Amino acid sequence: MNRLTPPFESMFGRRAALKGLFATVGLAAVPGLAACGSSGSGGGGADTGPVSLGSNYSDAVPKGALAEVMKGFTDSSKLPVTINTKDHEAFQQQINNYLQGGPDDVWSWFAGFRLRFFASKNLVGDISDLWSGDLASNYTPAQKEASTGNDGKQYFVPFYSYPWAVFYRPSVFQQKGYTVPKSFDDFITLAGKMKGDGLSPLAAGQSNGWPQLGTFDQINFRTNGYDFHVNLMAGKEDWAGDKVKATFDNWKRLLEFYQPNSLGRDWQTAAQSVLKGDAGMMVIGSQQIGQQFSAGGKLDDLDFFAFPEINSQYGQDTIEAPIDGFCMAPKPRNKDNAHKLLTYIASAQAQQAYLKSDPTSIAASGKADVSSYNKLQQKCVKFVNDAKHITQFLDRDTDPGFASEVAINSVNDFLKNPNDIDGLVKKIASQAKQYFQK
Repeated sequence: MNRLTPPFESMFGRRAALKGLFATVGLAAVPGLAACGSSGSGGGGADTGPVSLGSNYSDAVPKGALAEVMKGFTDSSKLPVTINTKDHEAFQQQINNYLQGGPDDVWSWFAGFRLRFFASKNLVGDISDLWSGDLASNYTPAQKEASTGNDGKQYFVPFYSYPWAVFYRPSVFQQKGYTVPKSFDDFITLAGKMKGDGLSPLAAGQSNGWPQLGTFDQINFRTNGYDFHVNLMAGKEDWAGDKVKATFDNWKRLLEFYQPNSLGRDWQTAAQSVLKGDAGMMVIGSQQIGQQFSAGGKLDDLDFFAFPEINSQYGQDTIEAPIDGFCMAPKPRNKDNAHKLLTYIASAQAQQAYLKSDPTSIAASGKADVSSYNKLQQKCVKFVNDAKHITQFLDRDTDPGFASEVAINSVNDFLKNPNDIDGLVKKIASQAKQYFQK
């Protein structure tokens, strides 16, 4: 995986990583990823040695970029940092053993269900005191919401993110006379015009398994709102209910505008079709499609718009923008030093230093100097800052076993046969029972 692939794991191994993570979340200690630090035995004060950092930034580019960030911290604080890097996918797959065995003082992780789950098991350190201080001024209320556990306390420091939306080439829109749609009906009308002009209106590649989960998210929170969406992901809503049926009914309206054989195409090839002008739009993340446009030398001809409004009650108040960041051990070897490192990680200086290696993602800090960003990044910043709510992508917002074994298969079944929505949602609801306890 190079730096420009999505940060949860290699796109070719995402489903395997989800399965591996699910296998560990039962909280039974198993052999695997060795604990890297000594934080499990400490209480937080006497040791003044290096701060230990557990990192899943294992590929060469992100590994080097993170090392530069830590060098900046050491130069400013005079505190050394020991970086313990583990293979990106292995870190996810063996995270439970790592956390139970005594994690590093600070470690890399993700916002969303993945955060809340381990926080609820007391395997993540409470950093609410940092959020009540200077940290909060760097972030929006939506980012704080994404960093908060089920108990209302904060456990996470956002580092960088990238939004999902509908991406397109402005030059193609200008040439064809297309305008950005505001409503779902306008979206359907635009897709019809594109189809009439010989374009594939919606590029789609689902052979990787996960990409169309993002489309489900967009349509669900546009149809039913943020609260319903996050509660559905948490197993607190009925998958066989009318609201989920409405989501699939709305999605069905789009399918005639999909590229043929989406299940046999990977997301890279789909994104390339937008780059080449063969397809008009694609629901994807800036980091994914931006990778293809950057490599093709056309990043300046890439733009996006928020997924259109479906229900006026919710408008476009929610967006999807997965957030990567860092957590603290429940008992860091030196809590003060761990706090200093997390505070530095929250700074615009640290995040911008890291993102020199990535022209498709954005610093989480609202204090980042946007003048150093390209046009795409500048729009991403405004998009994220203006959002009332931020979701993390389905596989980060729900039980990992449910995501890999039920959600992916169900979405694929829907794409194969969109005419039995009632049977589909009943099957999902039945399978969900083994993952969510009422």
